[in-house]
Amino acid sequence: MLTAETIAVTNIDNSELTCAKCNAACCQLEVMLITDTGVPEQYIDRDQWGGETMKKLDDGWCICVDRETKLCTIYENRPWVCRIFEMGSYECSDEFIAVNQ
Repeated sequence: MLTAETIAVTNIDNSELTCAKCNAACCQLEVMLITDTGVPEQYIDRDQWGGETMKKLDDGWCICVDRETKLCTIYENRPWVCRIFEMGSYECSDEFIAVNQ
């Protein structure tokens, strides 16, 4: 059901969408590690089949997100998926909308 709040959120100007404005909503998504970018071992979860993902804390956020600044603490070694998740892209605005509904 569309509400006035939903309509307001879906009418965001992607050119103005920044990580600071959305509080890094994408950092609550599951991040699969599919290439070696140097993510430190202590931040990696492995499933029973050997699949690797970034660890999340109990609050649902990536373990590497500074909770006050919403910045990545391993930015230079962030996963490939994080590197291609472009700020202001369709995927970015879609996640922003999902979190702010």
